[in-house]
Amino acid sequence: MTQPLFIVDSSTDDSPLNRDALRSGWTMALPDAVKRHAIQSMRLHEGDALQISDGAGLRIDATVADERAGTVLVESFTQEDAPTVRLALVQALAKNGHDEQAIDTATQIGVDDVFPWQSDRAIARYKAGRTDRKWTQTLRAATEQSRRAFMPALHDCMTSKQLLAQCRRAAVNGDVVIVLHQDATVGWSDVEQRVEALMERSLADGKTRTVYVVVGPEGGISGQEIEALTSAGADACILGANILRASTAGPVALSLLSRTLGRFA
Repeated sequence: MTQPLFIVDSSTDDSPLNRDALRSGWTMALPDAVKRHAIQSMRLHEGDALQISDGAGLRIDATVADERAGTVLVESFTQEDAPTVRLALVQALAKNGHDEQAIDTATQIGVDDVFPWQSDRAIARYKAGRTDRKWTQTLRAATEQSRRAFMPALHDCMTSKQLLAQCRRAAVNGDVVIVLHQDATVGWSDVEQRVEALMERSLADGKTRTVYVVVGPEGGISGQEIEALTSAGADACILGANILRASTAGPVALSLLSRTLGRFA
């Protein structure tokens, strides 16, 4: 059984990780929130094993040293490499928590970047300081649950105009932007060919590239948005005959892409 993993935010937590001072045998005090989760909620005791990460690739293997004090003993640590080909989810805001369900599942699958999108048909509205806090909490919990050393990067909410600009930048950088749309004529096999070619280029020159998956809200992406996005360099694609929810479409596409990129054995 894998060990439970806890994310420590080095920028805000009361007991930040010091990479320079990190070494085997070092005793580390857990931040209060992590201590409550590990000791009180999960009932870890002295000698129990756990993992700690900063969400940026650092993975620490540790054991509980003093459960009352909330300290752990560092046994070993590694720094994982970031992927050369990144997976990004551009998720339109959706009602009834469907957008949060999407990013939760996407994190478990392995998404690297998450972009909230205030699409034309979105009923839900982005509220700075509230929506981003909820999404960050969702990403963090899903990162811990899936035992990831990398927490997805949450970017600022984009308008449709900003998304078009992102598509144009992606075209210049050699990235791929996939827009999931029920009326598209491009099939998934064509997408896989483009992603495979992107992966080969990145392996050859070592340049980091990104595959963006754009998902609309419950009412779908408007025809005007699709026309604008494809004109900006995006590929409109259909996953299959079934119409998927806003909470499902992105994770399904990311799963297929993960297999194409070799992330799934």
